[in-house]
Amino acid sequence: MAVRLPRPRRFDAGVALAGLLGGLLLWGIGLGTRPADEPIVLFDGRWPLLAPLALMAGCELLRSAAPRTALLTAVAALVLDTMTQGSLVTVLMFTDVMYAAVLYGTAATARRIPWITALLSVAATVVPFAVWRVPEALLIGVAVGIVAFAPAATGLIVRSHREAAEAARLRAEQTALLAEMDRVQAVTAERARMARELHDMVANHLSAIAIHSTAALSLDDPATTRRALEVIRQNSVEGLAEMRRLIGILRDAGGAAEPAASPTLDGLGALVDGARANGLDVTFEARHGPVPAPVELAAYRIVQESLTNALKHAVPGPVRVTLTSGDDLLNVTVTSPYGDRDTPLVPGSGAGLVGMRERVALLGGTFGAGPEASAHGMIWAVRAALPLTEGDLP
Repeated sequence: MAVRLPRPRRFDAGVALAGLLGGLLLWGIGLGTRPADEPIVLFDGRWPLLAPLALMAGCELLRSAAPRTALLTAVAALVLDTMTQGSLVTVLMFTDVMYAAVLYGTAATARRIPWITALLSVAATVVPFAVWRVPEALLIGVAVGIVAFAPAATGLIVRSHREAAEAARLRAEQTALLAEMDRVQAVTAERARMARELHDMVANHLSAIAIHSTAALSLDDPATTRRALEVIRQNSVEGLAEMRRLIGILRDAGGAAEPAASPTLDGLGALVDGARANGLDVTFEARHGPVPAPVELAAYRIVQESLTNALKHAVPGPVRVTLTSGDDLLNVTVTSPYGDRDTPLVPGSGAGLVGMRERVALLGGTFGAGPEASAHGMIWAVRAALPLTEGDLP
C-alpha cells in the first residue's frame, strides 16, 4: 500500500522554489563550488549539478511536513552533490533542511541530531589532520560544523525557546482556569451562605405571622384577634430587623464573614420566649462553657429553624431544647411531638433541614434529623454535634 506524504506548507513551497531558482541561476552562469579537475568530482560537466539541486529542492517541500524523510533524502542529495562540481545553493538548502529537522521533528530526533553532527564535526577535524598532517585538513571539520552542526544547534535553541513559551502559555491558561474555578466556588459558597441566612432569619417570623393571621381571620373573638395581631406585629418588627442585618452583611465592604451583631447563644432565651409567645410549649436547658463564634451562630440557627419547624409541623405537645458540652463538642438537641397532621400550618420547602446540615458540615460536625420513639410516644428529634476545638473548625 502506498504511503501518502503530507502536503507541503506554503512557506516550504516558497523556500523550495526560491532555492531551485537560485541554483538554476548559479548553474546558468557556470558557478560551482569545486573545479572540474578535483579527484572527488566523478560527474564532470554542468548537467549533473541539476540532479542533487532538484532533489534538495524536493526535500525543502517536506522540511516541516516530514522532516525526518526530508533530512535522510537531503543527506543523499548532498553526497551526490559532492561527486559533481557542486552548487552553493544545494549546500545552503541542506543547512535549512537540517535546521527544520531539529525544529519540527520529534523530541528524540531533536536531541540526537545535534550530538550526531557534533561527533561528525569532531571526526571530520581529527581524522583528516591525523592522516595528512597538514593544517588545511582542519578546514574539513570546520566545513562540516558549519553545514551540519551549526544549523542543528540553532534549530535546537529555537525549539527550546518555543517549547518554553508554549509551556508558559499553558501554565498561564491553567492558572486562569483555576482562578475562575475558585471564583465560581467562592460565589456559589457565598450564595449558599446568604440563602441559609435569609431562610433562617426570616422563616421563623413569617411562619408565626402566617399562623396567627390565619387564627385571627378564622376566629370571631376580639381578644384572640388582638393577641394574634400583637404576635404578628412583634414578629414583623423582628423580621424587619433581621432583614436589615442581612442587608448589612451584603453591603459589608470589609468582607467580614459575620457582622458584630451576629446572634449568639445568649440570645436563645429570647428566641425561646418568642416561640412560647407563638404558642409552643418549650422547655429550654443549656449547660456549656465558652463556645467559638462560628459554633454559636450555627447552634443558634439550628435551634431557630427547629422551633420554626415545630411551629409549622409538630402536633400539640412539649418541645424540648437542650444544649450540652462534652468531649470538645457542643451537642444541640431539639425534640417535638411527632404525629399525623392533615396539612402543616404553613407549607415548607425542605430548605431548613438542608441549611442545618450544611452549617454542621462546614464546621466538621455531625447532624441527624428524623422521627424517634420515646417514653412519651413518637417525637421528631434534631441532633447536632459541633466541634469546639479550633483545629476542627474550617
